[in-house]
Amino acid sequence: MFLKLFGSIRNNGVPVTLREYLDLLEGLSKGLCSSNKIEDFYNFSKLCLVKDEKNYDKFDKAFNSFYEENKNIINQVDKKIPESWVLNELKKIFSNKEKDKVSNDKDWKDILKEFEKRLKEQKKRHQGGNKWIGTGGTSMFGNSGYNPKGVRVGEKSTNRSAVKVWEKRIYQNLDDQVTINTRNIKMALRRLRKLTREGLQDEFDLDNTITATAKNAGLLDVKYRSEKKNSVRVLLLIDIGGSMDDHAKSCEQVFSAAKSEFKSLDYFYFHNCIYENIWKNNNRRHSEYLETENLLRIYSKNTKLIFIGDALMSPYEITYPGGSVEHWNEKPGVFYINKLVNYFDKVVWLNPEQRQNWQYSHSTMILRDLVKKNMFQMNLKGIESAMKKLI
Repeated sequence: MFLKLFGSIRNNGVPVTLREYLDLLEGLSKGLCSSNKIEDFYNFSKLCLVKDEKNYDKFDKAFNSFYEENKNIINQVDKKIPESWVLNELKKIFSNKEKDKVSNDKDWKDILKEFEKRLKEQKKRHQGGNKWIGTGGTSMFGNSGYNPKGVRVGEKSTNRSAVKVWEKRIYQNLDDQVTINTRNIKMALRRLRKLTREGLQDEFDLDNTITATAKNAGLLDVKYRSEKKNSVRVLLLIDIGGSMDDHAKSCEQVFSAAKSEFKSLDYFYFHNCIYENIWKNNNRRHSEYLETENLLRIYSKNTKLIFIGDALMSPYEITYPGGSVEHWNEKPGVFYINKLVNYFDKVVWLNPEQRQNWQYSHSTMILRDLVKKNMFQMNLKGIESAMKKLI
C-alpha cells in the first residue's frame, strides 16, 4: 500500500528517492510511528519523504490522492447516507468552554468501525446530538458540529476539526510553481547574501576573547568585532506601464522583499526596453532621469544587475532606432542592453509571464538571447535559479 503513496508523491513532483522510502518503512517497523492515527502517519511520512519545505504543498496533494484511493470504507458508506441526514438547518457556534468538554482518544481504525456501525443502526436524521451521523452536535460523524477527531460528511464544516488535516494545505504559498509573495521571495533572495564584517567593532567576539585571555595567562582580554552585513550590491531595472500593469502586484512584492533583504539596493524604471534614459519617479520621468550610460560610471562591475519585465513589445522597439513607442530613440534598445550586459559581471532577467508562452513572443526570445539565456520566470523556482546564477 505504501508503494502507492511513494508513486503518488513522485507523480506530484516531489523529488523523493528509494532511500527515503526505505527510511519510512524502517521507521514504521521500529515503531517510530506507533500511533494508529492517520494524522500521525501523515506527519511521519512527510518527515521522512520531504526534504525541502517548498514541496510540502505537493506532498499534501499527493497524500490526499493516496488517502482518497484507500478510504474505501468511507466511500462506500457515504453513498448510503441520505442527504437529508446531513443537511444543516442551524449554524451553531461552539464556545471554548463547550469544546473543552468534548474529548476523543479513539484512533483512526476505531473511528471507521464506529462509522460503519452507526450507519447500520441509524434510521433517521439527527441534529445536535453526540452519537449519530448528523449536524450541529458533538458526534464524530456529520458536519457543522464539533469533535476533535471527526469525519466530515456532507457539506463543508464550520468548525474544521475533521481528521483530514492535509486538505487544509497550509503550505500552498511555499510551492515553487505558484505566484510569489513577499514571504517566499525573501527566502529565495537570501541565497544571494554575502556576509562580511565591516565598520565599527562593537559586537562581542567570544572566540577571540577566550583565545586572547588564554594567551594572557588567564587575565581577561575582551575582544570585539564588526557586525556581519550583507555586502552584495544589487541594481534593479524594472519595466513599468503597459502590459506590466497586469503584473504590478507581483512586482511590488519582489521590490518589497528585495528592499528588506539588501541594504545596498538601487532601482530605476524603464518602459518596454532600455533606451538612453531611466528614471526613479514615474510622475516626473520626462524631467528627472538618469542617462543609462551613467550606470557604467556609478556602479562597479561586480554589482548584480536584475531586469524585471514581461519582454512583450514589438521587436522593432529593441532592434531599430526610433522603435520606441514614446519618443524617437537615436540608438536602438539592443545597443544599451548590450552595453549593460557586457559591463556587469552578473546579469539576469526575471519575467512574470508564463515560461511556456515565451516562445510565442519574438521580442521575448530576442531579449532572452541578449541576456545570454539568463531569463527566468518570476516564480519561486525561477528566482532561486536566478540567485544561483548571480552567485
